[in-house]
Amino acid sequence: MSVGRTQGSCVAIRTIPSSSVTRFSLSSASLDNATCGAPTRMGKGLTCVCFKRKGSYERICINLTPLQEERLRRLKHRMKVHFDASRVDHQEALKALWSATYPGQELCGLVSEQWKEMGWQGRDPSTDFRGAGFISLENLLFFAKTFSTSFQSLLKKQGGKRAAWEYPFAVAGVNITFMIMQMLDLDTTKPRTFVRTVFLQILSENEWAFDLLYCVAFMVMDKQWLDRNATYMEFNDVLKSTRSQLEKELLMDDVLRIEDMPSYSLLC
Repeated sequence: MSVGRTQGSCVAIRTIPSSSVTRFSLSSASLDNATCGAPTRMGKGLTCVCFKRKGSYERICINLTPLQEERLRRLKHRMKVHFDASRVDHQEALKALWSATYPGQELCGLVSEQWKEMGWQGRDPSTDFRGAGFISLENLLFFAKTFSTSFQSLLKKQGGKRAAWEYPFAVAGVNITFMIMQMLDLDTTKPRTFVRTVFLQILSENEWAFDLLYCVAFMVMDKQWLDRNATYMEFNDVLKSTRSQLEKELLMDDVLRIEDMPSYSLLC
């Protein structure tokens, strides 16, 4: 993310390709690190620009393209689906998660003591989806199938020096989904951060951007957990620092895809 201070009250921050722009206001608190300058182009696309007017910042940014609108609509729909234990497709997704996590190991039932092995709080994992909904199950399943080596390593806590009281894997995954949903702020009509705008551009390039970001986030969280020698009581603090790291990387000038994020290299 490129910034530079000058006298005045405007900001030139991030390149986002598009042919149309729109204006909206932001509080100064959202732009503490932003600076003022003339609108410029940085490579392809237009630079986002802000200027101060009557105590608030107004920024010119990009209207959503039809593709961005459609993919955002689909993602927002996914985010609003609650886990429903009575739905056959939700039951099948839960079974698929078990199969991807423990290949060849038979599951006794959707309510079973076996689920605790994965890091659910009780015998019935459906009760743990309330915070983030069905998409949190989809995220775990995507991770298990797409990056099975990393998934299994985190599940089994194979890397680094581990605390006696570790975070529960599956429940941590649900919390990571919820954290990303809050960070991206996709339901708001007036975006409050640049992260949302940047993510929408990434989403237009890859419909699975949210799921890929989830996988990166899980790896970042675990790395920060180990770096801090954290215990379960510090999980929320680790999650906050994980969010900060993700925001920092998403706003880097050369990050145009999730795969461009430095922490993507943690996945295998």
